[in-house]
Amino acid sequence: MVLGKVKSLTISFDCLSNSNIPVYSSGDTVSGRISLEVTGEIRVKALKIHARGHAKVRWSESRNAGSNTAYTQNYTEEVEYFNHKDVLVGHARDDDNSEEGLHTIHSGRHEYAFSFELPQIPLATSFEGRHGSVRYWVKAELHRPWLLPVKLKKEFTVFEHIDINTPSLLSPQAGTKEKTLCCWLCTSGPISLSAKIERKGYTPGESIHIFAEIENCSSRMVVPKATIYQTQAFYAKGKMKEVRQLVANLRGESLSSGKTETWNGKQLKIPPVSPSILDCSIIRVEYSLMVYVDIPGAVDLFLNLPLVIGTIPLHPFGSRTSSVSSQGSMNMNWLGLTLPERLEAPPSYAEVVTEENRQSGLAPVAAFDDFQRALQGPLFAYIQEFRFLPPPLYSEIDPNPDQPTDEIPSCPSR
Repeated sequence: MVLGKVKSLTISFDCLSNSNIPVYSSGDTVSGRISLEVTGEIRVKALKIHARGHAKVRWSESRNAGSNTAYTQNYTEEVEYFNHKDVLVGHARDDDNSEEGLHTIHSGRHEYAFSFELPQIPLATSFEGRHGSVRYWVKAELHRPWLLPVKLKKEFTVFEHIDINTPSLLSPQAGTKEKTLCCWLCTSGPISLSAKIERKGYTPGESIHIFAEIENCSSRMVVPKATIYQTQAFYAKGKMKEVRQLVANLRGESLSSGKTETWNGKQLKIPPVSPSILDCSIIRVEYSLMVYVDIPGAVDLFLNLPLVIGTIPLHPFGSRTSSVSSQGSMNMNWLGLTLPERLEAPPSYAEVVTEENRQSGLAPVAAFDDFQRALQGPLFAYIQEFRFLPPPLYSEIDPNPDQPTDEIPSCPSR
């Protein structure tokens, strides 16, 4: 940028990330510098910054008002997240061109620091869509008397973090569907589809492991497939505009009549995509995994499994738990319930058995009178005495690891 004695005006951010890309979240402090280089002495009224964050949607639709009349209906909506202004040099008044109150900047390079805080509210993640966007930027304005202001705008990125290590996003997603094809008066056998994924939440770069079973009892050749879709929804004036985009897909083997195919963790990798946007009132970005059977000459049989693309990846413990629970559930009933995510110690003896229960347990129970008479020895008294004694203390570590045992060792894989 060259304009008279102003050689350059630049904006730089103090980056929080190691990648030197300005990325922030709600509540963070955005800081940086305005660099001004001049080739000679100049007098300025003010050097200002204006920071703003907002979501905006806009689209147009053609309407018919009669046989020869048509018009265009515009739909626009905007949500403002913050609007910050500050004066780094001079004063805020810019409605006059007087020589009073001017600030002199000498030849050379000058830097002016700025800083402001993002609001402590959910901010929509930066996004560029077909009919709308979420943008955050800082604009610098240099005002001089009798001259047009020099302006420069620079955007920065905001991520509204989504942690996939939450119970709702770690829960498996599954479904089953069946379809029977009809051709005139003939009816072929059904086509059935069952599919499951380990969890709902993923981050870009991860692979979704798909477990599915496709059975073709029809007379046609079918092909199982899986696709990830991104759905952008824009809202304005009570109307909604939706855009659906293909993100990734895979194809299975063709199935002839009477054949079955099983996917034991078939992988579909998530490419670099924008995180889900779920908290913005005018823009939503959602994802889904569609597992379907492509049926020539008929409507496809499909299952939609919702996805959430987050920013905080799966913790190592969460990954291990998810893997163990998935393997256990697949071995028992692959569409059934998963194992508990965490094994807990059993309740203590005092929590379960009161002193009254223990004392009453020492006396013979009426229902066991015949059994007592049959035993006629010390065994029954022994059973009754130890009926409510507490069990050994719970421990995940063997207290006597060096003692020999005659038991058969357990499987190392367990």
